[in-house]
Amino acid sequence: MTRRVVITACSAITPIGRTRQEIVRHLTEGISGVRSLRDDGLLTKHIHSRVFGTVDYPIEYDFKRSHRKTMGPVSYYACQVAREALERSGLKPEFISSGRLGVAFGSTHGSPTVQRKIYKTFFSHSTSRFNSIGAVDYLKSMVHTTAVNITKMFGITGRVISSCTACTTSSQSIGFGYEMVKYGMQDAMLCGGADEYDTTTVAVFDNLLACSTEFNDNPHRTPRPFDVRRDGLVVGEGAGAVLLEEYGFAKKRGARILGEIVGFSCNNNGGDLILPNLDGITQTIRLGLKDACIGAEKVDFISAHATGTKMGDIIEAQAIGGVFGRRPPVTGLKSYMGHTMGSCGAIETIIILYLMAEGFIPPTLNLEKVDERCAMIRHVTEIEERPLRTAGIQNFAFGGVNTCLILKKFDA
Repeated sequence: MTRRVVITACSAITPIGRTRQEIVRHLTEGISGVRSLRDDGLLTKHIHSRVFGTVDYPIEYDFKRSHRKTMGPVSYYACQVAREALERSGLKPEFISSGRLGVAFGSTHGSPTVQRKIYKTFFSHSTSRFNSIGAVDYLKSMVHTTAVNITKMFGITGRVISSCTACTTSSQSIGFGYEMVKYGMQDAMLCGGADEYDTTTVAVFDNLLACSTEFNDNPHRTPRPFDVRRDGLVVGEGAGAVLLEEYGFAKKRGARILGEIVGFSCNNNGGDLILPNLDGITQTIRLGLKDACIGAEKVDFISAHATGTKMGDIIEAQAIGGVFGRRPPVTGLKSYMGHTMGSCGAIETIIILYLMAEGFIPPTLNLEKVDERCAMIRHVTEIEERPLRTAGIQNFAFGGVNTCLILKKFDA
């Protein structure tokens, strides 16, 4: 027997704001969160892309020192959104530490800021270089640092899943958390992802010729998903957390329900680790619909992965068109904030919750002329005031990992 899985709280740190009000304002007014790349004094001069989706506002942390000592920047982001989600959920402390709440949280590669410090120290010529590496530097930088720092800060003793699959990290986290609750392994799961600002991430994609470079002097004009002038992705930073609960448990305790997850799928292309695959993506979308027990005609909106890369957008448009045709409106939310890497699936899920509550669909920013090779789907080019009941959220990652989440407006 399976169980209904609902979302009862969420929190986000994004390049277009933190609160629902801020994020909605950026979406309705067409305000980009992409800025010029900050100079790190080391790698920046070697990078062609000079743009970044930046969190440029202060965040007040008041974590205890005992918690801070094992946290790099990525864990600060993760623990902040986790704390806010838990506070908004109203869950009691005794439940949080009961073992019935688990964590599914990850990042692309831990904390690159701390990793860079370790490597720089290790390869220095100082005779005391080993003494300069902190005793907890590994705990700050390891790939599962976000998940375990969350469990430590809040005393969570349930299941721990730490997906680290680049662009599908947090969508996998939400999907795996959904399955934990759906199949009775946990009563609740705190799910999401985070990634911090660091130019090593930009350098990786820049070296693969995947980053935008033509709009370095006008950062707000890129990325340009599905547009004829798109020239690559824009790396970004941020974090997102959602709290998933079994419906009966949430209802009994009087929790406010924001939405419901009704479907999830994840598979692999089984081939090239970089190039997108039409068959693999199409299969993932169909499996997500199958898990949700709905037909394609029931989906009101598609949040596309839409990074702004030349081939990625074409393949995704073909897959969407093959499954849904031209009926549901499609938006690339990364056009507003860049690609927030391991946090993008969670942030996009949270934005969909806001759109369902507000009753509108934002356009894809910077989509001035649709590439004819992406024209087989219905692109949103101006705000559409309309109710949203069911949405598909698609994310795809290097390594050939594909995910699809199906989110539904809550019906009691």
